Amino acid sequence: MSGRLTHLDSQGSAHMVDVGDKPVTHRIAVAEATIRMKAETLAMIVEGRSPKGDVFAVARIAGIQGAKRTADLIPLCHPIPITKAAVVLEPGDSCVHITATCATDGKTGIEMEALTAAATAALALYDMCKAVDRGMEITGVRLVKKSGGASGDWARLSDGTLQREGD
Repeated sequence: MSGRLTHLDSQGSAHMVDVGDKPVTHRIAVAEATIRMKAETLAMIVEGRSPKGDVFAVARIAGIQGAKRTADLIPLCHPIPITKAAVVLEPGDSCVHITATCATDGKTGIEMEALTAAATAALALYDMCKAVDRGMEITGVRLVKKSGGASGDWARLSDGTLQREGD
């Protein structure tokens, strides 16, 4: 990595990075988020008793839609062709763990799309259940791993740090 912020020009002004000369590579990113809630709220979701319908289905679709709209939400993010956007929601101990996987064949990374998918799915889940549990908490939105591109492959280690594979 260059060690500098690529979205700032030599005068410190924000700009969109020119990726025109970069090669097209297959890129994959996985991000995660967790939403904590009352045990009763989780039971309502899992048992399909939400008055708003299938909470997991709505959150999954919202996450996929979030990935597709990332460039509209993040000002300097390039619109890229997404070849995969998948969101998995797994009930845990008074929480739902969300994993979003996105892929592209492009000139710039797909990390922002995966992060946006995970966060958007968590927000949709909150929206679907806020009438019964306003105390829900969204935590741990983070990149789990990424592959492809000039910076190489990265993965989150068991201690929580993100490290280039092979280092």
